[in-house]
Amino acid sequence: MALLARYQCPTPFHEVRTRFLGNIASPVMAASPLETLKQLWGGELPEFDSMEAVNELLNALIAGLWNRLAEHQSSRNPFRLIRFEVAQTREGVKHLALVRRQELDGFVEGLFGPEKHINLPERAHKALGVLAEIRAMLAGVINLLDDSSKPAEPDDLKDMVRNIQKLTIIVETEMNTAILSCTRARRQLLEQIPATKPTLH
Repeated sequence: MALLARYQCPTPFHEVRTRFLGNIASPVMAASPLETLKQLWGGELPEFDSMEAVNELLNALIAGLWNRLAEHQSSRNPFRLIRFEVAQTREGVKHLALVRRQELDGFVEGLFGPEKHINLPERAHKALGVLAEIRAMLAGVINLLDDSSKPAEPDDLKDMVRNIQKLTIIVETEMNTAILSCTRARRQLLEQIPATKPTLH
């Protein structure tokens, strides 16, 4: 996204998507779109030349991207990771594995927010366990391809791409399971929050 590049956002767009998505699904009731937005730049928004520039960013990322991602809280509209052409080279396959790993990291970061521990529904907890295993596999692929002393024949690279594509489908399935599970749990929690009638003056 051009706006992220303009303000030198250190978080790549594919990770922004999953970080927002995780935060949307998060059972952390204090989760805030603005706070998540700040975290894309390490905790503080970049400097802006005008209020118009601030509004442009907020409209694009919160009113636009955030709200579109919020639609994935329905089983009728499952979330999909980004797709792109992958060069059948060492660097190309490593880039694919890195993107998928960053997407996973973003989702977990968004889900947990500033918390180290959160209570998750059982299905979401299991889904996170699967995602953690896949993240470890992707990290292994990246480390392997980073090591130039380890051979990577064309057929090996093709197999890696094929396997990462299979993992991509599993990641999407588990992410969507976690999203739906957390969404249901949060809805139930909101229904149970007691309300006190305000004093009317």
